[in-house]
Amino acid sequence: MAQQPVEVLYFYKTRWGHHDEFVELFTRNHLPVLREQVKTGRMLDVRIQQPRFHGDGRADWDVLVTIVYRDWAAMEEHSDREIVERLFPHQARYAEDERRRFALLEGHWDVPLDTIPS
Repeated sequence: MAQQPVEVLYFYKTRWGHHDEFVELFTRNHLPVLREQVKTGRMLDVRIQQPRFHGDGRADWDVLVTIVYRDWAAMEEHSDREIVERLFPHQARYAEDERRRFALLEGHWDVPLDTIPS
């Protein structure tokens, strides 16, 4: 049986008042790494989304990143380090930005999905 793509939803809940800073750090530091992995074929697609409206206040996330990996093996592979070193020559600043990005979170969880045949 051929390996199938794996879609994973990455949910982020930012601390009150820090949403814009989190998104800025994510798009500056992490999204370029993900895009490089799309170029290499490890990932097939990457999307970052947020709710358009605040809704009724029951949402437990405010940033959603959807990644479609080539297959399960690609999902388990960890090739970020080489890309990070190539894209961000100032490693100390990059590391500090990443610490800050995660400090802005109240919660983060990953949800790998299985498609139900229809």
